[in-house]
Amino acid sequence: MTLTQLEIFTIVAELRSFTLAAMKLNISQSAVSHAIKSLEKDLNVMLFTREQNQTTLTEIGKTLLLHSLHMLNIQEAIKQEALASNGLQAGVLRIGSFGPGASLNLLPPLLAQFRQKYPLINIVVDEGDDETVAQWLQEKRIDIGVVVLPDERFDTFKVKDDQMVAILPQNHPLTNLPSISLKELCKYPFNLTQAGSGKLVLDLFHAQKLTPRIQFKTRQLLSTFALVARGDAVSIVAQLAIPDYIQNIVVKPLDPPVKRNIAFAVNDKSQLSPATKAFIQIAKKTYG
Repeated sequence: MTLTQLEIFTIVAELRSFTLAAMKLNISQSAVSHAIKSLEKDLNVMLFTREQNQTTLTEIGKTLLLHSLHMLNIQEAIKQEALASNGLQAGVLRIGSFGPGASLNLLPPLLAQFRQKYPLINIVVDEGDDETVAQWLQEKRIDIGVVVLPDERFDTFKVKDDQMVAILPQNHPLTNLPSISLKELCKYPFNLTQAGSGKLVLDLFHAQKLTPRIQFKTRQLLSTFALVARGDAVSIVAQLAIPDYIQNIVVKPLDPPVKRNIAFAVNDKSQLSPATKAFIQIAKKTYG
């Protein structure tokens, strides 16, 4: 068993395809297949099932994937520590963001500072919903994730206050109110955004034993804003996720207010790579 085999294994698992893994690694598909077969022979287990052009992890494959990701993270940390000791900074920093609120507001000033100070470090930012980012952290697919507090699963530090807000068409009857209750929103066609905080929005209604009139479900926030701007629906989004350039919508606080504390999270602050430590230092100086 080699680290190269483990790297190929994790990429096949991520992409669920031998062909796509070969393209990403810039090697032949036969080389990918040979590496997986050799690894399976060394471990005496089947890592994948292959049926009708579908590649899925076996149960033991899922377990071994977590260990493989951990080993590759250790390898990356060793490389970074060695390079840092010679006055160099190189490697990869992987960040998980839960959408526009983080990607458009929190990360840009930090990434600008980080790139200026550590130009040789490759930064990879992946977007997913809240639970996906948490899962990536647990599986060690990312080094740092943006989460909503409280979250006892990780080591965290708060960076920003946010709140959930109602968004309305410009001429909507509710725009005359200083704040909007969930009960009032239930009177009108509702758009449920499934980007990031969709589960939170539903939980808010369910906690008050209310059922919104969901007529639209969108995966992209831009689609949500467009629906509301046209007058087709009302919605609830995180305030940080609303770009400055969005027009023809009215933003109102909820009654009662729904606050969110945004934080950066890591699996274990005692086992951070040099690149991760450097990013956190910049984040604390910026938002601390």
